[in-house]
Amino acid sequence: MIEILPLIWFGIIGFGVIMYVLLDGFVLGIGILCGVAYGEAERDIMMNSVAPIWDGNETWLVLGGVALLAAFPPAYTVLLPALYLPLTGMLIALIFRGVAFEFRFKARRKLGWNLAFNLGSVIATFFQGVTLGAIVQGIEANGAQYVGGAFDWFSGFTMLTGAALVAGYALLGATWVVMKTTGLLQRRAYGWSRVLLTAVIVFMAVVSIYVPFLDGNYAERWFGFPHALLLVPFPIAAIVVSYFLYWSVSRRREYAPFLLSLAMFIVGYGGLAASFWPHIIPPHLTIWNAASPPETQTFLIVGLAFLMPFILFYTAWSYWIFRGKVARDMGYH
Repeated sequence: MIEILPLIWFGIIGFGVIMYVLLDGFVLGIGILCGVAYGEAERDIMMNSVAPIWDGNETWLVLGGVALLAAFPPAYTVLLPALYLPLTGMLIALIFRGVAFEFRFKARRKLGWNLAFNLGSVIATFFQGVTLGAIVQGIEANGAQYVGGAFDWFSGFTMLTGAALVAGYALLGATWVVMKTTGLLQRRAYGWSRVLLTAVIVFMAVVSIYVPFLDGNYAERWFGFPHALLLVPFPIAAIVVSYFLYWSVSRRREYAPFLLSLAMFIVGYGGLAASFWPHIIPPHLTIWNAASPPETQTFLIVGLAFLMPFILFYTAWSYWIFRGKVARDMGYH
């Protein structure tokens, strides 16, 4: 049981992170795309499509952060000082984005709030991608102490992952608009989806080529036998999902593009996680040497067993209640 607990908590944290990425990703994508929307009418429809559900998505981000602190405290104490600047930038941007979302509906002059919502979404997404890239490229630590500098996170790879996530979230947002709207806006969203899908495929290919050169362990996993056999399904799945996503957009399907774009994120997320398994913070901290005492993990998992069903039920219920197409007057039909 003691050996299984870190695995369970790693799965819980991973689930919380991917749920945040999937659910808040398309909302941030809406914010990114609001910068290219035609007029306030389109922005109203796009923002109304997520207004009833967007503020519950941060629950998963909080869950992932708290679980990391409780279940793997050395990883938390290394991660936070290593990424103070990008994490602070992300949080400030999320604050501006949240405030702008609420105030825009009441404001007579919307230009400033539109700009805050758009830039807040872009910057928050970019820094999330930078954070992911910094973790993948590795964080220098001596035990539970960060020994790097304030700007070790800054590199060509992290800038690449930041830009890639902006394109990825925008793709999620575009396919969400396809699913939730009709008419001219939906037709424009199909066009956005095609362009963004091309960009995401290029970014995924470049990142996939880049990762093995970051560290010898990555190269061994991707190209060495028998590890490569376990990782081959990820690029194959990415190619298959990309093909069907392009096909569904070309055939003007309404629901498949969004579901397939979610699947693309899951495949990419799984490929990155498999690359540095069993490290929770590469290249030194594994889930085993970063785990909190078994008594702590056992106590926390009992509480989570009661909490998680409520979070899942509320999330599913809210999406079910506000299903269907959305209009400018916030009516669903």
